[in-house]
Formats: sequence, C-alpha cells, structure tokens
Amino acid sequence: MSEPTNTDPPALKDPESQHPIAGAWRPMLREVVQRFVAGDYGLTHGVSNVEPVSMATTEQIRLYLADYGCTLVELPEDTWQTSVSQWMETHWDILVDLWTLEEGRSDLVLAGRVVETKTGIRFTIQMVYVP
Repeated sequence: MSEPTNTDPPALKDPESQHPIAGAWRPMLREVVQRFVAGDYGLTHGVSNVEPVSMATTEQIRLYLADYGCTLVELPEDTWQTSVSQWMETHWDILVDLWTLEEGRSDLVLAGRVVETKTGIRFTIQMVYVP
C-alpha cells in the first residue's frame, strides 16, 4: 500500500454527503490548531491560506476554550478519522475535531469555511464550539 499524499483524500464537491477533510488542507489546519495551543487565537503572524481572524472570533475562541476547562493539544493523526467537510455549492463547510490533554478527542470542534480562489484555497475560521 502506498503512502497517502497531501491530496489524499481529495476535496470532494458532493453536496449530498460529508467527506473526510482533504489531505491538502490538513497541514494548514494543523498549524491553526498549533497556534491555538500556544494561545494565539487571532493567528497574529498569519497562517498561509487562512483569512485574518476578526477580533470577535478571536475573543469567542479564547472565551470558549477557557470555559471548556481542558487543555487544548495539537491535532493527532486520528483527528482525520472523524473530522468532516461538506460541499455547499460555493464552498466547503468543515468541522475539525479538537483534542485535549484531559480527554483525548473532545467534544470541541473548529468550524470554518474553505473556498476556492484563482490563487488556491482560502480558509475562514468561524468558531470553536461544542455542536
């Protein structure tokens, strides 16, 4: 069996079903969560292909994680087994399962939107919450 590439699985444009997060998006999402783990909820120095985070969204993430009461950790490989994307005709909505030191896979998710542009994809962070 060959090793997956950063395009496995592909980004599927299927409005009828949820699918795994595209392999090409995973390094970007890992970097976002690494920044959150470090307490940089506003992505102060930016992350490639990620839209700037508004002050309101930054504060929502900070407060929600503080209220949740567990220690956020970097994404393990297992997160891709349960994290999903769904094509919404103009963009993908994504939910990335977040992990904590105390719980392993937590009830928390990172919600966002991925759009295609002429220069590649752009990810907008919407919120961190418990669905």
